Amino acid sequence: MDAADSAAHAAGTAPLAASPAAPLTEEQQEIRRTLRALLAERAGPQENRAATATPQGYDPDLWARMSGTLGVAGLALPEEYGGVGCGPAELALACEEAGRALAPSPLLATSVLAAPLLAALGTPEQRAALLPRLADGSLTCALAVPGGSLALALGLTGDNTAEDWSGGGRAGGVQARAVDGAWRLYGEAGQVLDGHSAGLLIVAAHAGGFARSRTLLFLVRAGSPQAAGLVRTRQATLDSTRTQATVQFRDTEAELLGEEPADVLGALAVTGRAAAVMLAAEAVGAAGEALDRTVAHVGAREQFGRPVGSFQAVKHRLADLYVQVEAARSLTACAAREPGPGPDSGPLALAHALEALHATAGESIQLHGGIGFTWEHEAHLFFKRAASDELLFGPARRLRARAAERTGLFGEVAA
Repeated sequence: MDAADSAAHAAGTAPLAASPAAPLTEEQQEIRRTLRALLAERAGPQENRAATATPQGYDPDLWARMSGTLGVAGLALPEEYGGVGCGPAELALACEEAGRALAPSPLLATSVLAAPLLAALGTPEQRAALLPRLADGSLTCALAVPGGSLALALGLTGDNTAEDWSGGGRAGGVQARAVDGAWRLYGEAGQVLDGHSAGLLIVAAHAGGFARSRTLLFLVRAGSPQAAGLVRTRQATLDSTRTQATVQFRDTEAELLGEEPADVLGALAVTGRAAAVMLAAEAVGAAGEALDRTVAHVGAREQFGRPVGSFQAVKHRLADLYVQVEAARSLTACAAREPGPGPDSGPLALAHALEALHATAGESIQLHGGIGFTWEHEAHLFFKRAASDELLFGPARRLRARAAERTGLFGEVAA
């Protein structure tokens, strides 16, 4: 047993990489094994840095292999649309591996946020035309929500029916008007994940006057002649592996997703609770990898003639992190197995996973010493992911507050 193994064993973290919250099926083990091998080959720190510098913000060849060879993009889509037909547990496993590598890819925006909305609300024609292309990775998609209110729109941090987050009245947000039988969009959406590169946009817009005020979802096909007036600007982000864009609609033609009447806000909330599980899985994967790297470092780094990881104070810190990460892993696995659409425990799992990632990334920086405090060090990549996800989907206290409100923990059950 070398110094790194000794430190890991003493801190109680040696079985981290092989301690799933529940036994994996043979199919799930194959998903983990093949995806981990591919990401180890193609999504190291240097490869990720090169991928984020491309116009797409990710490696198209890697995404093609993830989608075409491994079927990751269509894991949770029905087989009739070219998907694999697996469930949330398998998709969460793929997200955990992607989070472990901090791999930039359209997985979150396309497979986690957009595909469920198309499957739930799309007409048979829309589903038949679009879902197979999402499943094979040839089409990427982004959910454009005005005002940077993605967490609210998905019902994660508040009741998405209680506020005019899509743009009430005649101004603000994104407005939709029916002109000569066609819908036209006006306005701006910020912080759109993969918004600068996605081939298809699902846009949340406010439609109707006071009497019929409502939020609808629209399809905008980027690059098509009908998308005139669409302006997309890539933004600088804290976490470069989470590409974001500002999307402007200047009298842009759009297609209504599905048919009226439709429970758009309900579909967004269901998608949000399911997406929370996948985000939690990503955070757990990232936290586990950050902890593994820290254990290896303190096992190899010597001070006063002995490994840093052999000091009792360091052991205790690592053991506390291990417990926190494993608790988040268990909560996420339970949420992924929860029956029915939109698991209620998803936001709670996300809150715990975000806190675990934030704590692990912070301790990783501390335990790496002087080199860990340099902004370019790899330990900061995990800290940036934690901070970015909290800004986009949290913070954890609001996730917990909304979950308590929905379940009636402190009073009446909310919608």
